[in-house]
This record gives sequence, C-alpha cells and structure tokens, in this order.
Amino acid sequence: MIIPKTREEIELMRESALIVSKTLGMIASIIKPGVTTLELDRLAEEFIMDHGAVPGFKGLYGCPSTLLTSVNDQVVHGLPTNRPIEDGDIVSVDCGALKNEYYGDHAYTFEIGNVAEETKKLLQVTKESLYIGIREFKVGNRVEDVGSAIQRYTEAKGYGVVRELVGHGLGKKMHEGPEMPNYGKRGRGKLFVEGLVVAIEPMINMGTKNIRQLKDGWTIVTRDGKPSAHFEHDVALIDGKPELLSTFAYVYKALGIVSDEENEFRREPLAV
Repeated sequence: MIIPKTREEIELMRESALIVSKTLGMIASIIKPGVTTLELDRLAEEFIMDHGAVPGFKGLYGCPSTLLTSVNDQVVHGLPTNRPIEDGDIVSVDCGALKNEYYGDHAYTFEIGNVAEETKKLLQVTKESLYIGIREFKVGNRVEDVGSAIQRYTEAKGYGVVRELVGHGLGKKMHEGPEMPNYGKRGRGKLFVEGLVVAIEPMINMGTKNIRQLKDGWTIVTRDGKPSAHFEHDVALIDGKPELLSTFAYVYKALGIVSDEENEFRREPLAV
C-alpha cells in the first residue's frame, strides 16, 4: 500500500535519513584495509544512538547487526564479520536508523585502496544509474519508469541488473509500498503521488544478473563470483518533483571528493 506523507512527516524522515548519511560519513573516515566490518558495525551502532536514534536494521526480520556490509561479490545483506577488509576490496555499507517513529535507509559502496579499474567503472555506472532513476521519480510517472531508466543505462554498459531484490517505499515501516525494481517497462506500475517517499537502490553486477543466498540466510552473492555495486538514496516527492532526504555529502567530505551530483534534487544547498 502507498502511504503519502505530509510535509511535517517528510521533515521527520529527513532527520532519520540524515542520521544515516552522517553514519556513512563516519564510516568513510575509518574504513580502510585491516579494519573489520564487525568494528564498523559496533561504531555505527554507537554513533546512531549518540544521535538520538536507534539502529533501523538490528532486530528487524531477525537481523543481528546495525549495518549490512557486502564485500566484492556480495550484492547486499552481508553480515559483518571478523574478516579484515583488504586493499582492492569494495564494500557496500547499508544502514538504517529509526527516529521519531520514521525510518531512514540508504547505502554507499566504498572503494578500499587500489581497486581494479573495471570495478571502479562498475561503481561509477551504478551511482550514475541511481540519479538517472531518481529523475524519473515524479508525479505523473509510474514505478517502472524508474526501473526502466536504470535498466537501460546499466545494461547498455554490459552489466547485470538484479531482479529478485528491489527498492521500496519508506515511512513508519522500513518497507512500505510500492516496491521499486531496477528494471521494467515505461508506463507500467503504480502511479507516483505527491508526498510519496521511497528508497531507490540499484544493485548492479559486473557479470550475470543471477544471484544466490549463502547459508547464513542473509548474504546475497553473484552467481558468477564477479563484483556487485549498490547505492541507495531516500527520496520524497515534493511539489511533483524528487527531493533527496539523504545525502552522500558526509561521505564525500570524509573522502575529499568534490561533487555537485545532488544539487538538482535539492531546493537549497545542504550545509555539511
């Protein structure tokens, strides 16, 4: 079911989303070879609680962790472990926070040290596809307009688009309607309405689109063992147009990256 939000509710959701954004920025400042994803998970839980929220994932559907950390061929839902991160890895860090009864949920895939050029390209294209999809999230369009745009862009580059996992509506529940696939045909699916808030999250594989789940019951990996990338934003429909509630600005500040990619989706500059 689609549950449009009032402006007041959207502002509460922005608070939750920005706590996740700041958490990812904190992660960006410490993630490096030798650090374990369990360490990142512990620090993220402390950070979220210090900011007046609670971890959005921990306990949800039995999830044992604050972060979901997916390394290399892990697509999403990777559980934190004691394995040290290595030079050349890529790590998708997916995080949620609950504050004022509303969820924030978004993700960033980090390059660790000397990452292969073909893997860097995968990350670049996946992030570009996120914004291509967001541009289609507007009143008058439909769900599969977003998925179609992401699919066309990434498949034209030779990548595989995961079918079994999708983005979603967001609100007082982590997963509300509508489901937001990263593939589809224009003109199909539910009609977008003012006040809708969704998490758009392309999951794009270097090789096959096919995936499998590990025995831990959580971690999803590519069937061919090739890398996968994952980027996610929380987006609200305000005055008929997409507006970001989350941001990668805290990540970029920590990494020394200058970017204007989010400007078109903001009414005013974000102070970081």
